[in-house]
Amino acid sequence: MNHSRRAVPNGPTMAVRFGVRAAIAGLTVALAAVAAIWGLVSLRVVRRIVTPPPRRPADTKIIGVDLAAQTITLERTADTELPGRYGLFTSGSESYVKLGTVLSADAATVKRKLLTEIGPDSSLAADAAFSGWYYDAPEQLHLPFTTELIGSAVGPCPAWLFPAEPQATTWVIQVHGRGTTRAECLRAVPLLHGLGFPVLVVSYRNDGDAPRSGGGTYMLGTTEWRDVDAAMAFALRRGAERILLMGWSMGGAIALQTELNSPRRDAICGLVLESPVIDWRSVLGYQAGQLRLPQPVTELALGALQSGWARSLTHAEAIPLDALDVVRRAGELRHPILILHSDDDGFVPSDASHALAKTRPDLVELQAFQVARHTKLWNYDPERWSGAIREWLTRHELVAAGQP
Repeated sequence: MNHSRRAVPNGPTMAVRFGVRAAIAGLTVALAAVAAIWGLVSLRVVRRIVTPPPRRPADTKIIGVDLAAQTITLERTADTELPGRYGLFTSGSESYVKLGTVLSADAATVKRKLLTEIGPDSSLAADAAFSGWYYDAPEQLHLPFTTELIGSAVGPCPAWLFPAEPQATTWVIQVHGRGTTRAECLRAVPLLHGLGFPVLVVSYRNDGDAPRSGGGTYMLGTTEWRDVDAAMAFALRRGAERILLMGWSMGGAIALQTELNSPRRDAICGLVLESPVIDWRSVLGYQAGQLRLPQPVTELALGALQSGWARSLTHAEAIPLDALDVVRRAGELRHPILILHSDDDGFVPSDASHALAKTRPDLVELQAFQVARHTKLWNYDPERWSGAIREWLTRHELVAAGQP
């Protein structure tokens, strides 16, 4: 009797086939899950980049306060161990205290002199944020100033104006960085005012002082420069003939976009940039590395920033990172630039500052610091910082005759 070959199934072969199919299906599901997780993480990264923080994030802890000696002991970090004068954002009975020199340190803690008196009824929470501000209000400078409102496309933007001699026609406009306010710029006012410049310290959209834009998010300089341009128009109406822009961190990126895009750019006579963002890709890539984010997450986040595909979740328009890369656009620069940047910045790497100085040595001078960290160069070495700015201004004939 002849038996059909089809009557006997090939058991092992069928099992292998089903196993392979199941493995492929499982792998597909796993890859889809990983991709979904990466997508969600990248959206969180984008939201973090473009959303103005409601408060300064804590980056150190208060270990103790000695009321009799007026000293404070902090958790030791690369910032809290820096020499110089600084500030500390706190919560409790005090929101901000000034810090003096380091008195002692061990492997875990740093003891510093308090320059803000803390009384017996004061209470400070453990979480705190170390800051390079030092001054946190214009009154602390003991210089005459007025509060101005500068009209812009988003509404009136508050500014502090420190006037100089009536005949002064070169004004300084200062621009603060991301997650901070105008107070960040106050450190530079005594030097600039002492050199005879009227100093206008401005706010810009979504910084907590100026009005919100439609989406309420940072555009990393893409739109914020328009508020600085409005400040330039204000200064020109008040008698300015030349404008010196000074930008801190993201304020440096905003100042550079003003230099590249402003219809009033012919009035600009120079830029002074402290710890500036020159190329956002470099900065965001560095920060992603510090957070140990997988490369695909970083690439997804950068893609989302540029394309705007995450707008429904982040409320941010597409951000043209190429247009914000000033090394790529170095040929468009017209005016002399002084960059002050610490090579151990820790937040905005100095690589792009070095690259810009190398690309445009005819216009760009870089003063590279060590140890000073991010936007703390004045705090760390005020004599060198002030001397570098003063010498550069004098060499470019931007200081009025007879000024120190």
